[in-house]
Amino acid sequence: MYFDIHTHSTLSSNQVFTIQNRYPTSDDFSRPFSIGLHPWFLKKETAEIELSLLEEKLQHSKCFALGECGLDKAIETNFDFQKAIFIKQIHLSEKYQKPIIIHCVRAFQEIIEIKKVQKPSQPWIIHGFQKDKQLAFTLIENGFLLSFGAAVLESTKVQEAISAISIDKIFIETDNSEVSIQEIYQKISNIKKVPLEKLKEQIHINFKYIFTS
Repeated sequence: MYFDIHTHSTLSSNQVFTIQNRYPTSDDFSRPFSIGLHPWFLKKETAEIELSLLEEKLQHSKCFALGECGLDKAIETNFDFQKAIFIKQIHLSEKYQKPIIIHCVRAFQEIIEIKKVQKPSQPWIIHGFQKDKQLAFTLIENGFLLSFGAAVLESTKVQEAISAISIDKIFIETDNSEVSIQEIYQKISNIKKVPLEKLKEQIHINFKYIFTS
């Protein structure tokens, strides 16, 4: 079995367990999903209503995680407002015992600082990691897990990052790419020089430990 912990695709396969990304205003929660307030779509006039919808959906039997949510310095949305909504979602993650899938753009230091202050019990996963191995090491040292997607197929620095870290700290995802999860698994298997079946086995262990324990 392959595990795709973060996808925007609605395609399904009996060979792949997927966690579909959903928004509080989505209307289909029939398959395993994560749900959060993404910083790109935050609006002050709707945030509290969406937080209420989010809290309701976190109690759904098919909800596996909170997210994606996080911080993004590449957008115009007020950064303090982003942080306030992110922290409210952290509190919901703790209340309902759900891991967080994090979107982070140019705000890694702020996310690390928030984690130190909040001291969460739930796992925090940086999704779509596309940075270098130094940042990968820093994040792992601070208790984060990393999820890799299609960038690993082309980016040398991402390949170096995944080569340098232990596979018990990683997840794999397709996000919004059209690349198959099988192709990303195979590339990571080649980079890590571990058989594909062993990689699948370890990602399955990671999944069970983080999402179902």
